[in-house]
Amino acid sequence: MGRTLQNTMINLGLQNACDEAVYQLGLDMEELEEIEEDAGLGNGGLGRLAACFLDSMATLGLAAYGYGIRYEYGIFNQKIRDGWQVEEADDWLRHGNPWEKARPEYMLPVHFYGRVEHSASGAKWIDTQVVLALPYDTPVPGYMNNTVNTMRLWSARAPNDFNLRDFNVGDYIQAVLDRNLAENISRVLYPNDNFFEGKELRLKQEYFVVAATLQDIIRRFKASKFGSTDTVRTVFDSFPDQVAIQLNDTHPAMAIPELMRIFVDIEKLPWDKAWDLTKRTFAYTNHTVLPEALERWPVDLVEKLLPRHLQIIYEINQRHLDHIASLFPNDVDRLRRMSLIEEGGTKRINMAHLCIVGSHAVNGVAKIHSEIVKTQVFEDFAGLEPEKFQNKTNGITPRRWLLLCNPGLAELIAEKIGEDYVRDLSQLTKLHEFVDDDLFIREVAKVKQENKVKFALYLEKEYKVKINPSSMFDVHVKRIHEYKRQLMNCLHIITMYNRIRRDPAKLFVPRTVIIGGKAAPGYHMAKMIIKLINAVAQVVNNDPVVGSKLKVIFLENYRVSLAEKVIPATDLSEQISTAGTEASGTGNMKFMLNGALTIGTMDGANVEMAEEAGEENLFIFGMRVEDVTELDRKGYNAQLYYDRLPELKQAVDQIKSGFFSPKEPNLFNDVINMLFHHDRFKVFADYEAYVKCQEKVSELYLNSKAWTKMVIRNIAAAGKFSSDRTIKEYARDIWHVEPSDLKIPPPNEPRDAAQDKTPNGTAA
Repeated sequence: MGRTLQNTMINLGLQNACDEAVYQLGLDMEELEEIEEDAGLGNGGLGRLAACFLDSMATLGLAAYGYGIRYEYGIFNQKIRDGWQVEEADDWLRHGNPWEKARPEYMLPVHFYGRVEHSASGAKWIDTQVVLALPYDTPVPGYMNNTVNTMRLWSARAPNDFNLRDFNVGDYIQAVLDRNLAENISRVLYPNDNFFEGKELRLKQEYFVVAATLQDIIRRFKASKFGSTDTVRTVFDSFPDQVAIQLNDTHPAMAIPELMRIFVDIEKLPWDKAWDLTKRTFAYTNHTVLPEALERWPVDLVEKLLPRHLQIIYEINQRHLDHIASLFPNDVDRLRRMSLIEEGGTKRINMAHLCIVGSHAVNGVAKIHSEIVKTQVFEDFAGLEPEKFQNKTNGITPRRWLLLCNPGLAELIAEKIGEDYVRDLSQLTKLHEFVDDDLFIREVAKVKQENKVKFALYLEKEYKVKINPSSMFDVHVKRIHEYKRQLMNCLHIITMYNRIRRDPAKLFVPRTVIIGGKAAPGYHMAKMIIKLINAVAQVVNNDPVVGSKLKVIFLENYRVSLAEKVIPATDLSEQISTAGTEASGTGNMKFMLNGALTIGTMDGANVEMAEEAGEENLFIFGMRVEDVTELDRKGYNAQLYYDRLPELKQAVDQIKSGFFSPKEPNLFNDVINMLFHHDRFKVFADYEAYVKCQEKVSELYLNSKAWTKMVIRNIAAAGKFSSDRTIKEYARDIWHVEPSDLKIPPPNEPRDAAQDKTPNGTAA
């Protein structure tokens, strides 16, 4: 979520009043804002997307709730020591959190372990261990519409009789100390992005958030008078018409068997009725196609922790496979491929298959990704129910990612096209009229320059490096992962360095290359990549021949509040994943909206950015998905590129020989070995096209006016990438609710109690 103060002031229309009031108290608002901690309760794009969605849902007047876990420790703070990443605990609640309100009156029990007893009256889950879920509510204000929604995060608490009700030897002290065991569930965020770690505590977290949330939803459903004459509602027929639940990846997939358990075991609905209601309630968003990221939980772990849920999953699977077998008799291979249970070695539950079977809609997050989902990853399922599969291209909230972080640009745009674009970003197309307006061109360039100067001062303060603010700010910020190819950027840096050294007198367009992002603590290769970047920076930044032509900075502890500083100051945005690996990306959209140009592959939302702005207004290079597929078919041989490309060979040899690590010449052996022998993401295959494309970038940067005109064309084409547009599509195509841009009356004006802010009362 990042910080809340400035976002709240903007959405409430109070920023100027607050700035003035604080100034009159002799304080500086910006200094005050810097004191707030980021709420870093997610890992990368997926978590930030949810935050943007909450802002858009409130702004569109949807009655929507965001549910998650109130981690005591969020994503780790990253320190760089001697070029290596070191993790520190993110004790973000140390000074309290003024935005949250604990709601003990809505505390709910969550059950674990135990056993299942079958009888004539149905299944009973008994002898369980109970953990309490305590909700904390954070307000989510819409933009200038007097709507405030709720983000409800669950914290784990031990019941007061924890370990004391048992036939206990009377060790009262130990019993109280053991409360920590239950409360550890919400202690810490698992720091992996795009990687599945099948740990028991993680499965506990996933079930914890799901079980508490579903009880909360059902409590609210039963209490609502809408379309019901009963004081307490017992008929669930209208449940899917009143409730829509969107699964953000497979992490909350246990919600499907949990809702079935509630309907069948507790509410005593017949299976077929329960299953129909469940499917119509859930929809699933897929966020990655990387096989190592797909959740596959061992059956024996689920059996121990959630025995009844395993039985329900088996029953869902049996009925699912019976259906497939009736359509495709004797096709055992198809049954194996489509089963929720993977046999062979340890039996595992494929959570994506569970989500597809248990949902009425499945979507990818960019056109190209949704196609890959349909034709490759889940082709058997899409062949069976093509109407179930959709696309919903991701977006970003223009409130945080333009108004808040780049007020200079936001104001400049408002002067030209009015202020309405903030709620309807498609209006940015009106800027096309000003693409040849010399004054506007100069003003856009001036805002960018001011942002760069401000960020350069920040860098000089934090990193003690002198930055040339007129150099091209070439920025690559995102989680560190092999598929995102920070290594390819690193090879380009080394190539630029070698070119300067070979011919120091030759014209070179000065660059400040900024790379930032966190590596999962257990991801060895990602940590080596960070060390390599820092080792290269050490050499480049201290070579007098290079001087101010090339500087390399590794941005420490990249997070939302730092993104808000670096993105508005960026000239060139690096979006260089291997085609077919980045589901969408959202950083790409933030840079586009803030006046950076993109160098990128035809991957994720880059494809649609090029479609909107015109391919000639992005620097697109490298293999397309088809080329990658073809190269896989032929067999990728890294050695061929190394032998054919002298500059690539030179850069690789320098890393290999210890040019960047003279004290430890073999330090980067693992990286070199990976690049030659098991590089799934084919860095060498795109190196030549990347370097040539970068030459075109430098050439255009020399012509400030032509560069800025291309920037304006990009900003004018960024309207599609508002999360408001994304949420309207979810609302209409999946949730079946109508967004409203009606401003509800402020609380100080009386309003007719009968007026509901949404005509259709479904809660998402």
